[in-house]
Amino acid sequence: MAVTLAEEIVLLSLDDESGSAQQRQAAGWAVAGGILLELVLAGRVSVTGERLEVTDTTPTGEPLLDGRAALMATWLRGRGRRRATDWLAHDQPKAVSAAVEVLCRRGVVAEEKRKVLGMFPVRRYPEADGTVERELRDRLRAVVLDGAEPDTRTAGLIALIHAAKLHALAFPDSERKRVTARMAEVAEGQWAATSVRQAIRDTQAAMAAVAVLTVTAVS
Repeated sequence: MAVTLAEEIVLLSLDDESGSAQQRQAAGWAVAGGILLELVLAGRVSVTGERLEVTDTTPTGEPLLDGRAALMATWLRGRGRRRATDWLAHDQPKAVSAAVEVLCRRGVVAEEKRKVLGMFPVRRYPEADGTVERELRDRLRAVVLDGAEPDTRTAGLIALIHAAKLHALAFPDSERKRVTARMAEVAEGQWAATSVRQAIRDTQAAMAAVAVLTVTAVS
């Protein structure tokens, strides 16, 4: 089963048994960044400096990507300044829910509704099919812990996790320093074409910028 980078990040952030989300805000930035990165790699969107532009409206065939691309195109209309950071800030609160919805349809996670204290409705998404996450974690482990050369998708995923500082979600039982160093190496490596490396760097830069703006606004 082929899942998007954003869906993979959601799987890493959900507790398998309880279905509760961990590191919600950081994971949200990574999910929104993952969608943006895949649209860039698919040639549907471009990020030049800060400028964001839809370059091709042809569907990719992936429901999550096509849905967000359509929303992005609508959001961009009539805007004088089209910045990737603005889009990420706009999309971050909604991107996780969109990715979870697709994972539910795929049968990877299940939706459970309950009430806390008999009053407050909450939703949890425990794992329904563990094969997807196991394959994902095996792939990450091979590159980060065993030193294997990454393919483009795995390297992009590692770069997103590294940018959002989600190392502990991907490797909860491994030495943080070692994991962080290897992820940085992969994110900055020469494993892919220049255009791919630039797309990842642009996405990382946008994620970093919007995270700083968010922290500043809260402070």
